[in-house]
Amino acid sequence: MADSHGKEVPESVAGIVDRRLLDGLGVTAAEEGAYRALLRHGPATLTAIATEAEASPAGLRRMLPRLEDLGLVARLAGRPLRLIATPPHLAVDALVARRQEEIAHSRAAAALLATEVGDRTGPHAEELVEVVIGQAAVARRYLQIARNATEELLVLVHPPYAVGIGGDPKDREQVLRPRTRVRGIYGPRAFEVPGMFEDTRRAIADGEEARLGHVPMKLAVADGRTAILPLGSEEDRAVESALVVHPSALLDALIGLFEVLWRAATPLRPTVPRSPDPLPGEPPRAEILPSLTPVAMLERFDADVLALLAAGLNDDAIARQLDVSLRTVQRRVRALCDHLGAGTRFQAGLFAARQHLLDG
Repeated sequence: MADSHGKEVPESVAGIVDRRLLDGLGVTAAEEGAYRALLRHGPATLTAIATEAEASPAGLRRMLPRLEDLGLVARLAGRPLRLIATPPHLAVDALVARRQEEIAHSRAAAALLATEVGDRTGPHAEELVEVVIGQAAVARRYLQIARNATEELLVLVHPPYAVGIGGDPKDREQVLRPRTRVRGIYGPRAFEVPGMFEDTRRAIADGEEARLGHVPMKLAVADGRTAILPLGSEEDRAVESALVVHPSALLDALIGLFEVLWRAATPLRPTVPRSPDPLPGEPPRAEILPSLTPVAMLERFDADVLALLAAGLNDDAIARQLDVSLRTVQRRVRALCDHLGAGTRFQAGLFAARQHLLDG
């Protein structure tokens, strides 16, 4: 790709030419466009850069006070009016400093506002619980609560899900802050949704502590201070409305419930290395083996099957999660049952948990 002067622009640079770069610093698209046009053009009059900035000279003149206030441009002495762009490293540093000052001011304002209720003996009853209506609103509130967690996020995982499954892994990084501990308990139906098992695998790889156990309802608790759970008991409408619970006896009870379920749950860490993937049409390598390898070298496919058995999934659901045929799963389940001395598929999952085959 070539720039306006005919010079070749590296691929890495060409990919961001059309991207907004200063949006997070309070600069509008029009303001950024004018600044970048002036950067490319060099010192110029409003008329000279109007076309390149896709704006009229009059529009640029109206925008000029704001551009000067942001520290993006300066006026040159003399007539006619000519502008020069502030060097990027100086302009961006100044914008960042301004935004940090605004954030510090907002935090101070929050502390001052808190003093206005400081004389109360405690929050009013209606402030302890809020009701959220609509799936989109529930999803937004859940993401807000999760993003605000700085120490620990507790989750009881059960379908249906307000937030999509199998999205971009970078989305998870945007939801959870670094060093936030996450503990999740997955119920028997958690993995019935296609893609959920792989999504859980990625979460565990990112540091989540996951367990399999009884999950009576959906729940998320952030830092022991805010919880969100379904408002209604109808499972098919569990994401249409929600309760957000603030510090109270109810919140204490919800945290206590999670801890009881956590102690009774079985660790899930499906992160053992996988042998090279088979060729298209070839069964997983574990099927070719006459019996299971030692625990330390357990095939990932077998570990996944055991984990899903322990979660209570049937063969058909396991096949969907692992993207293999039902026949493949049935053959492997029989081999696993024989190896573990289990009379039923449920016992196979139970024995695997007791023998710590799911502990990674």
